[in-house]
Amino acid sequence: MSSPPYLQTGESAVLYDGVCKLCNGWVQFLLRHHLARQVRFASVQSEQGKALLRWAGLPEENISTLVYIDGNQHWLRAQAVFRVMQHLPAPWRGLAVLRHFPDVISNAAYDRIALNRYKLFGRYSEQHVLTPDYPERFLHPMPSEG
Repeated sequence: MSSPPYLQTGESAVLYDGVCKLCNGWVQFLLRHHLARQVRFASVQSEQGKALLRWAGLPEENISTLVYIDGNQHWLRAQAVFRVMQHLPAPWRGLAVLRHFPDVISNAAYDRIALNRYKLFGRYSEQHVLTPDYPERFLHPMPSEG
């Protein structure tokens, strides 16, 4: 399998829904809590996000899950969340142990939230651009402030 596009050796990527307020909030949480710098971000609506979805063999449209890509592997849903958590400092890193829970249990909770995320947390009318304090962390270009 070829290497994922847009990622350098040693980098991984979190793909998230750029119009979902919960998803954007989670990305901001990760950045505020000093997620390891080799973890990059791309919204699934961006060209880079779509290319990474294609690389992983996932649909480009109507994707309703978080995706984590590391090396030649990718994880979805709760596994994606737990695997990203292992790149945070303590005490948050401890939550990565939850990846050992059976997927049927962890994904049931994840799916319940994911299916209702717009209703519970809202959505933006178009892809939301996160604060440019972290421009090098995003695979898609950040708009210049003017």
